[in-house]
Order: sequence, then C-alpha cells, then structure tokens
Amino acid sequence: MDLDLFTMERYQSLYWHEVEYDLSESGVRPMSIRDLLGPVADAEAFMATSLGYPLSEGSAETRANIAQWYPGAAVENVTVANGGSEANFLTLWSLLDQGDRLAFMVPNYMQGKGLGRAFGKGVDTFSLRHSEGRWHLDLDQLREAVTKKTKAVMVCNPNNPTGYVLSEAEMDAVVAAAERVGAWIVADEIYRGAEVDADVASPTFWGRYDKVVITSGLSKAFAMPGLRVGWMVAPHKMISKIWERHDYTTLTPSMAGDQLCRFAMQPEVRENIFARTRSIIRANLPAMEGWIATHDDIFTYVRPAAGAIAYVDYNLPVRSGALVERIREQASVLLVPGEMFGLKKGKGLRFGFGYDIEHTMKGLARVDEVLAEIREEGRAAP
Repeated sequence: MDLDLFTMERYQSLYWHEVEYDLSESGVRPMSIRDLLGPVADAEAFMATSLGYPLSEGSAETRANIAQWYPGAAVENVTVANGGSEANFLTLWSLLDQGDRLAFMVPNYMQGKGLGRAFGKGVDTFSLRHSEGRWHLDLDQLREAVTKKTKAVMVCNPNNPTGYVLSEAEMDAVVAAAERVGAWIVADEIYRGAEVDADVASPTFWGRYDKVVITSGLSKAFAMPGLRVGWMVAPHKMISKIWERHDYTTLTPSMAGDQLCRFAMQPEVRENIFARTRSIIRANLPAMEGWIATHDDIFTYVRPAAGAIAYVDYNLPVRSGALVERIREQASVLLVPGEMFGLKKGKGLRFGFGYDIEHTMKGLARVDEVLAEIREEGRAAP
C-alpha cells in the first residue's frame, strides 16, 4: 500500500510537545474520569473492572447506548473502534476496491483523501466555498466529482477546519449525488454535539439514505480524546464487513474505554457532556473573535457553527505552510495551515480556542508580533 504523507498529523506530532503555545488542537479541555463519572456514579465498580478482552465490536450495552443517538439505529448497526481515525480507516478499507473512486469534500481532515488514494483508484474533490460572508457547498463541483466510478462520497459535518454545518438542502444534495450513481456516503460527524449557538446536536446523515456510514467517537464534542473510542453506524451487512477488517487491526476496543463509553453514551450523561463542551466554546469564543477583529485588514472570518475552531483566510504575501512554520519558529506557537486541509491555493489558518483562554490569548499576542513583522516587510518591499 502506497500512502500519502498525512502532513497535518505528522506536523502536530513533531511539534505539539515542543512549543510553548499549542493552538493547533481542535477540541475542548479534556474531561477527567472523575469529571465523567461525577459524584453519584459508582466509581468503585469501575475501578473493579477486569482488564480482559472486551467484545471486538464493543459490548451490547455500549452499542445500544450509541445507537440511541441515531434515530432508527439498533445495536446491530453499531461497531466500536479505537478512535474516530480507526473508524474512518476501517470504513474506507471496507468500501473501496482498487478500481473505485472516492469523492471527497475539501477543506477537510485529510485522512480520508490519503486512504482513498491508497485503497481505491483515486480521489475527486468538491469544495466548501467562502463567499458573501458564509461558507456554502459548491453544488456544481459535487455533481462533477460524483461519477459512475464513485464508490463513496465522504463529508465532514460539522466541518473541520471551518466549523460549518451543511444546510438541510446541502445534505439533500449530497444524498442525491450519491443515490444517482449508487455510491455510499461516509459522514465523519466527530464534531456533532459541539455546537456554538444551538443547544441541540447538528443533523445527522443517518436515516437519510440506505447506504450511509457514520463515523464518530469520544474525542471532539465529548472531550475524551485520550480514551481512543470511536464507532461506526451503518447497515448491518456493512457493519459485518467492517468488523471482519477490525480483526486485522486492533481487534477490540479497550475494556476501560468500552465501559466508560457505555456510561458516557447514556442520553442524560451525553447531554451533560455536550453542555460542558458548549459552555467552554461559548465562554472562549468572544475573546478569540475579539482578537480576530483586530486583524480585519488581513483576515476574513466566518463564525463557526460547531467546534472549538476558528478558521480565517488572510491577505499576506506568504503561503500558509510557510507562515505557520515562521510563527512556530519565532513565536513558539503551533497552528495548522489551510494547505493541510486540502486548500493548496488558499491562504488560511486554523486556531483552536477550546483550552485555557488566557493561555491562548498569550499565544495570540506572540502571533501578533510575527504578523506585524510581515506587514512591515511588505511595506518595505520595493
């Protein structure tokens, strides 16, 4: 298998522990096990959990609790993996053969594009576009990208890095494009539940079409990335196919992860977790937006609908990868450039704001210094 370099993950892995200000993270401040269990849960019962092998698909109780979040889903529609990344990997491995093509939304978390090129014949992209103060799906590009050779259409909704949530009409357009050629839809919904303004979860693709695979997990909206719990929701035959491939990767989730996921996915607990996530986002975003506004001469910004991520286009004479590297080297601040989300021609930056906002603002003050230098260099240029 010939895999493309996963540039964002490699870049973050190299530097996140070496900088003073890591603003590349796209989640919120992680929960502890004590935060999750709360004062009334039986923590001693959890501590007594035997660390043997759990069921490879996840326990029936865990899968039933996950299924409750997807209207009409049942236990047999769910299987558990080690994080959302493994869920995406197993799904695309199960769907794509050597002659198949993947239609892939950009900007996006680029794991899917790399796997589409590795497992299938190639990848055709379609875009979210920024115009008139909002993001929108390019419907013409969607129609061009989905052909008779397309086996799957992959979207990230809510979107990474923009925080955009597809409208009902745009979701219907994705379904119509897939249905026209009999393709599957793979919907990465890892940010669902981390809404900026709404108090209900964003719409899911589940139930809109009979060939849908949802991938998600406990990392972003649930604030438990360290548990490494992900899942897939799909028709039972596809779940069986994915399960067979899981036998070749990590075999099972962890016993502790399965137990904690079972608890977290109880409806009342789940909604309490989302309330915590949303409260962090809503408390931190005003400061982030205030800083962005001080650069309105070079930044173009659209408020995210979900996620602790702010994406800006910028007007400076430097590519996003080079800009982020300069900020890292000079200011010890780690960001993610638009280039790493498939926006090769775009000039954009993703800022994470879901952790300690005072620490974040100190990091942004250092970014100010680099941006000021670049402005001065531009003025001095002949």
